[in-house]
Amino acid sequence: MSSEMFAPRLNLSVAADVDLSVAPSAGLATAGYRSAKYSPGEWLTNNAATLQRALTDQLAAQRIHHASRALSAEVEAGTLSTQTRGTKLLGARLQDVHLRRTELERGVERLAAETELLLGLKRRLEKALLATDIPLTIATDNLCCRERRFGPDLVKDQVEEELLKEVELIRNVQALLKKTLDQAVNQIRLNREAKQTLELDWSDKHEAYSLDDHCGRYSNRSTETQHHPSSAKVHDQLCDEGAWLKFTEVNLAEAERQCECSVSLRSLCERVLQETAEDLQAQSAAVDQSFSQRCLELSQAKRQLELQLSQVLELIGVQERNISSLQQAVYDKEAPLRVAQSRLHYRAQRPNMELCRDQPQISLLSEVEEISSSMSFLQQQLSEARGSLAQLEDSRLMLEKDISCKTQSLFIDRDKCMKHRTRYPTVLMLSGY
Repeated sequence: MSSEMFAPRLNLSVAADVDLSVAPSAGLATAGYRSAKYSPGEWLTNNAATLQRALTDQLAAQRIHHASRALSAEVEAGTLSTQTRGTKLLGARLQDVHLRRTELERGVERLAAETELLLGLKRRLEKALLATDIPLTIATDNLCCRERRFGPDLVKDQVEEELLKEVELIRNVQALLKKTLDQAVNQIRLNREAKQTLELDWSDKHEAYSLDDHCGRYSNRSTETQHHPSSAKVHDQLCDEGAWLKFTEVNLAEAERQCECSVSLRSLCERVLQETAEDLQAQSAAVDQSFSQRCLELSQAKRQLELQLSQVLELIGVQERNISSLQQAVYDKEAPLRVAQSRLHYRAQRPNMELCRDQPQISLLSEVEEISSSMSFLQQQLSEARGSLAQLEDSRLMLEKDISCKTQSLFIDRDKCMKHRTRYPTVLMLSGY
């Protein structure tokens, strides 16, 4: 079109040059007027070129107009389709985010419930561990009290063996409770960490849901939209949808794993609390039974000793009276012995043939021998009686000492140890309630 517009001008200049060269003799006076004007042919040619150029411009404008309308319609339809598809994708994304957010909420609620249950068991474990201090104090106090027994009662009997078993059992139970308590504290920490991870993920998804919901409400008639040229650029920190799904799935899987571990640990804690309480109560019953049996044995032994002591005291009285009677008998023999010996002494002073071994002499000799022999027997019997009395006195002292020992042992076992054991905690207290 530009070549057609410039073509007539070139032809006019050439035509003017041709005309000037053809008629040089027209005169110098009209030469200026003729050089500034075009010929009718040139005018017609120029007019035709102008019309042709206008027509060409009109056709080109019409083509551009039709193309622009078609392009506008096509772009409008494409933009509307793209916007509609984007809105639908935003809606689908909102559903996905809402679904994941709901799963995260359930995970957070379950972790919170599990953590609360585990905290309750932690408190029970702490109470149970604290409650074991009472049985340990009672058992060690019983052992210390029984060390104050003396004499033959200071024996390593069944009671002491059961008390030593009880002390060992309590220490083992305390170690087990401490270990279980540490596991519970660690699991609570893991539950809280998993819960915090879910809460952070939920918070991000909640914010993303709010933003996507706000974006989904935008339309072409919205007044608060603005141009953000840099928003279309792909950021380096963007992740794909697979990584987004996997991130939440990993968090939910970790939360589920911690919930399962928490459930298993709660079952273990319940079993530990129940079994340790039952074991402690069973051992306490065994110790109480041993104490009762031992007190019964001591009471029976004490009654036997007291009965024996009463018999010994009675025999001591009998023996003392026997010794008195023997002493009186010996004393009673001295006068007849003096009489017989005096008779012999004076009869030995008879003169000459009068000093004969007559019947009175023989009778007196026999009498002195008989009385001396009787006194010797009495003295021997008196010595034996005194020895028996000394032995009875020793037996009395021994019995009294043994009775005192049994009384002290009974006081320690029955009045101190068994009375102290009435403060033994119940099964509920040992279970942490």
